[in-house]
Amino acid sequence: MRLAVTRPQDDSERTATALRARGHDVLVAPLMQVEPVAAEIRKTWAAVIITSANAPGAIAAHPARNALVKLPVFAVGRRSAEAARHAGFADVIAAGGDVGDLVRLIVARRADAAGPLLYLAGEDRAADLIAELTARGIAAEMRIVYRAVSAPFPPALIVALKAGDIDAVLHFSKRSADNYLAGARQAGITGEALGVRHVCLSALVAEPLAGAGASRVAVAKRPDEAALIEVLEAAEA
Repeated sequence: MRLAVTRPQDDSERTATALRARGHDVLVAPLMQVEPVAAEIRKTWAAVIITSANAPGAIAAHPARNALVKLPVFAVGRRSAEAARHAGFADVIAAGGDVGDLVRLIVARRADAAGPLLYLAGEDRAADLIAELTARGIAAEMRIVYRAVSAPFPPALIVALKAGDIDAVLHFSKRSADNYLAGARQAGITGEALGVRHVCLSALVAEPLAGAGASRVAVAKRPDEAALIEVLEAAEA
């Protein structure tokens, strides 16, 4: 298939590599970009929590980074765990891929026994992880260390949609789906943009597309890349 991936650049490149290995033609068209946010995280923590692969890199230049990489990390899934290891964290434990799995893992390990946990978070979050942990008696604090900001609608994506050269667009966040619609309106190609298939990481991501009138919207069974590719290729088969 001819696909467009709308994640931030680095994430899009990784996804594109996986898709090309499966025989797809991929246009990398990032509609978001990630930037670090200054945060005060110098404190004694028992462990670190991450729910995104963007979090470890966001603290790469932080003064507290050398102390944090010595701590255990509880990652929401495989991809975020890989990012943590790549960033220098050695003791990394991955949950099954969603926040519920992560909460159960942390509770089972009583991870806060030696002190509070530090949740390295993004500015936009789908779930209230701290509230979930607090309700279960786990001491944790959140610090926002990165944000996703809108990127311009790529000219190559406009050209490809106008020409009918895209079979499906992959959406990994509600913000990028909103940006896709806004960029298409600005470019005067709303019809073409809505007419392709849209494969979304979750029902929340799909909402703006369905609300705008897209008729071919598929949602992954789990909020991870592997499940998104599964639903993409199931329709092709």
